[in-house]
Amino acid sequence: MMLAVGLSLLITVSLYFVFSNSISLPEILGIMFGAVTSTPGLGATQEALQSLGSKQDITVGYACAYPFAILSVIGVILGLKKLFGVNLAQEDKYWEEAQQVKNRAPIYYHVKTTNKALQGITLREIREIIGRPFICSRVMHDGTITSPTADSYIYLGDRLRIVSNAEHKTAVCAFCGEEDPSIDLATAHSPIRNERIRVTESKMNGVMIEDLHLSRFDGVNITRVTRAGVTFFPYNTLRLQLGDTLSCVGPKNAIARLAALMGNREKQLEKPNVVAIFAGLAFGVIIGAFPIAFPYMPVTIQLGLAGGPLIAAILLGYFGPRFHLVTYTTHSANLMLREWGQAFFLASVGLAAGEPFFNSFINGGGFFYVALGLPITIIPLATVGILARTRYRMNFHSIAGLLAGCSTNTSLLGFASSLSDKGIALISYSTVYPLAMFLRIISGQVLLMLLWTA
Repeated sequence: MMLAVGLSLLITVSLYFVFSNSISLPEILGIMFGAVTSTPGLGATQEALQSLGSKQDITVGYACAYPFAILSVIGVILGLKKLFGVNLAQEDKYWEEAQQVKNRAPIYYHVKTTNKALQGITLREIREIIGRPFICSRVMHDGTITSPTADSYIYLGDRLRIVSNAEHKTAVCAFCGEEDPSIDLATAHSPIRNERIRVTESKMNGVMIEDLHLSRFDGVNITRVTRAGVTFFPYNTLRLQLGDTLSCVGPKNAIARLAALMGNREKQLEKPNVVAIFAGLAFGVIIGAFPIAFPYMPVTIQLGLAGGPLIAAILLGYFGPRFHLVTYTTHSANLMLREWGQAFFLASVGLAAGEPFFNSFINGGGFFYVALGLPITIIPLATVGILARTRYRMNFHSIAGLLAGCSTNTSLLGFASSLSDKGIALISYSTVYPLAMFLRIISGQVLLMLLWTA
């Protein structure tokens, strides 16, 4: 991703010096942002240009290069598919196999206690001796199945249903005795229930699992936590967030008490958290207005209204639960705000560039802008795609998401995602998108300040 950003900057500077008699610095920057489809970068550079007292329009080059950049990125992805003879179904299979190898989702298994050292000691003591995190969700003692607490006693011959990460299974089985694949304590006739509870109570946001004191709930155990489609082990230090799904095991009445504490009311999650949205925007405006000084640059730069809210969102997403700040927003509300914001900004760009846009193509300048934008789009992405496939052996769907993320464009993500129904492209896109957008926002202003001659 950083290679793609660096190459696009290098090509932009090279084209500027080669055609300096035909094009101005603001124009080439507008072309660059159109070529990399970075609307926030365009907005931040416009603000920086206005702070320098310039009235030059950079939206025309952006508007000319933007649509051809979308087509070029799609062409690069399809070209890489053709170049490497990619079989999309086979790529899906390879990805699934790789995920199974790397998967750290909790697993369950049963053990029979044959170790005499376990006679009459508690689960808490067993955890301390083994030194491995695990959950015992059910115990069968003398034919009776119960849901134990940390202070429940274990005896020889007991059968335990254990939930842990896969790498801890060998140690747990070896210490307790032996694995017992012949039994399943999660059966229909078991008095212990297995239910999923949604965290919808705002006061539970940011609470650590160890602070719930599950021993007060008569044998309820949280065996898994699912957040944004990812399932992981419920460590004691894990902080709950609004919208989490808890997989719980225990007696019916005890689970009902825990569900009441967590909220477990789906309709509460349907209400958009307006306060968090506007508080985040206000925080983002403050961050965006903060001046950043670089050595040997005469003017400070700012993240602006594009980069400020992005950094604010990342900070609030990470630190929000620690301060019990509810940042959960429904997926539909998130998409609506995102699409509205982009639509309003593009509409303002179109209104400003409308007449000059058509004049530029009538007079021939628009085709010149497109010609300059194509190498800025194609060369960096093609280079990154080829290196990712040949040197790092990346999955093709991941490469498609990576290229869409480098372009910070959701429509390109839609195309990349359409190549597979596994959501592979979304993972790589979301990984590189924040840093790519930040670098696009900063790099345009840095170039402007370095090359500006008024």
